[in-house]
Amino acid sequence: MRRTVSAHRDVPVPGGNLRVAVWEPGGADAAAPTVLLIHGVTASHLSWALVADRLADVRLIAPDLRGRGRSSSIEGSAGMAAHARDLVAALDDLGVDRATVVGHSMGAFVALVLGELYPDRVDRIVLIDGGLPLDLPADMPSDEVIRSVLGPTAARLSMRFASIDAYLEFWRAHPAFSRDWSPALEEYLTYDLVGTEPELRPATSSSTLEEDSLDQNTGSAIDAALAHLRHPTLLLTAERGLLDQLPALYARERLPELLASYPALAHSAVADVNHYTITLSDRGADAVAAAVRAVLAREDRSPVADGPARRGSRTVGDRGAAPISARSRRSSS
Repeated sequence: MRRTVSAHRDVPVPGGNLRVAVWEPGGADAAAPTVLLIHGVTASHLSWALVADRLADVRLIAPDLRGRGRSSSIEGSAGMAAHARDLVAALDDLGVDRATVVGHSMGAFVALVLGELYPDRVDRIVLIDGGLPLDLPADMPSDEVIRSVLGPTAARLSMRFASIDAYLEFWRAHPAFSRDWSPALEEYLTYDLVGTEPELRPATSSSTLEEDSLDQNTGSAIDAALAHLRHPTLLLTAERGLLDQLPALYARERLPELLASYPALAHSAVADVNHYTITLSDRGADAVAAAVRAVLAREDRSPVADGPARRGSRTVGDRGAAPISARSRRSSS
């Protein structure tokens, strides 16, 4: 059964108001755990709708990051630290001291920086197909990084659409969703549009994407967060990439080398999903929700990989998938 957002809040942050969606558990159970959900670089809080359906007894907080969704009019700089600061403002506004943090794609990088800059506000971290270095040349120019990793995702931001239907048809042709079209996906995509017909456009601007991607790929915040990883952290990786292709963002054959660089990190590969459908399909949402429940069930706060998971990765689903070698460049959608 679909779970509806309990409330939308506009939280004051530097430069404007951050739109935050809250899914309250049934009966507004004060003892229910709280999970902060952080979306990807051109997404919104609705990228979590299917996951929310499966976590009905959990309080979920999901913002539209600055420059996206209904937070697209916020002025000022973006970047990983700016997003982390905004998320702390959201937690303060909602009276939340600590939360388990789940980030998808770029949101995974933000989750790591949040944990580094505000460690007392984070309980545990789940990284979904993001957060760790991708296998890109260290000297690759930032504009080439964006084209290489984001491809049509970046190009789409400069496009204009005559109608909502035209935008949906654009996405129907995308290989990532060839077998996972759903009402929840249509709602998510429709929410992305701003402006008026026939000049509808995605809410995220190209300049915002470039600013965040530059900070994510060349700044020092991610390296520091990974070097000082202090919260129990689980990485979920998708079997396929943004275009439903192989290799995935985190290629299977390079995963052992990458994980060896971060021995405190636990890992699970999610079978039969791509970078989008790891949250935007029933299969992916099932796996993500199950992982979140497993993380919430842990009573201790020692690094997740201190237990059996440290001895190797495991697969969620029928087949394995997995990520890449540690390089100095990072990017994710």
